Amino acid sequence: MLKIKVIMSLVLLLPSLLLAQTSITDSQGEQHFAQLPQRVMALSWELTEQLIELQVPLIAMTDPAGYNEWVVNPVLPEGIEDLGGRAEPNLEKIAALKPDLILINDLQKPLLKRLAKIAPVLSFNTFSKEHSNPEVSIEIFRKLAVLFAREQLAERKLNQMQQRFKQLNAKLSAAYGGKLPQVTSVRFANSASVYIYGDNSMSQYALQQLGISSALPMPSTQWGLVQKRVLELSKIQRGSLLFFEPFPQWSQLQQSRLWQAMPIVRNNRVAAVPSTWTYGGAMSLRYLAEAMTDSLLTIAPDADETSADSTEVSQ
Repeated sequence: MLKIKVIMSLVLLLPSLLLAQTSITDSQGEQHFAQLPQRVMALSWELTEQLIELQVPLIAMTDPAGYNEWVVNPVLPEGIEDLGGRAEPNLEKIAALKPDLILINDLQKPLLKRLAKIAPVLSFNTFSKEHSNPEVSIEIFRKLAVLFAREQLAERKLNQMQQRFKQLNAKLSAAYGGKLPQVTSVRFANSASVYIYGDNSMSQYALQQLGISSALPMPSTQWGLVQKRVLELSKIQRGSLLFFEPFPQWSQLQQSRLWQAMPIVRNNRVAAVPSTWTYGGAMSLRYLAEAMTDSLLTIAPDADETSADSTEVSQ
């Protein structure tokens, strides 16, 4: 009789146990979690961003110094352990910290089997030619919000981002007399080579949310960029160019006669964008839109009037 009562109790308890379990899908398939992870680490910067924005405490990440130079926002909380480089994180330190969840992207998938011996691993295919990178970053943001019971926070931030896009569009429209320029964003590899962002890039998507089209369209690629010679930028006849810092060789490029002869340079249609990560998480779209808006305001027709409301980043 006692045995029957125990079995019946377990049967009655089973639905509540199933309800308590959280399931999300990553690049490995459906993953199940019986409880909220408490000791979380991320081995890629875009996933680090996602967790910080969701206010999930992180015990460790890769290359925080590089993050502070290239990503900047969101600001890293204090006390996060450094796991070494993104390509070769310190596996011994990872194990010593005893995580209960490790987040990686598909570039780090070769580490998956070794990491899985330490703790459960979620792997996300963030950047791919086969999907929209910005839309997938938002999808991953929502998935992580479910796992960490942050759904309301995630939706509030996504709604605020959409409202911010509208505010920035209005600000730019006022500065440009209702005629927004075509804009292309780039990251210089050196004074002779440039990565041009096009379809499937985070920066181009952010510009589109501001109502801005590309001045130099590029095809869709995995990372949303195409490498070209700097000479390619001379094809921009009427649009504007934004380049992301840091770029240590900027002064060298400025002295080039080839550069000085370009229409965008002669017409003062080039501006720098302070360090903002172009391969980030969902909220990086907002940071990109804000940073690029500030830069565009410095080269607007009425830049003298708007400069008091924006950061001077034009070079």
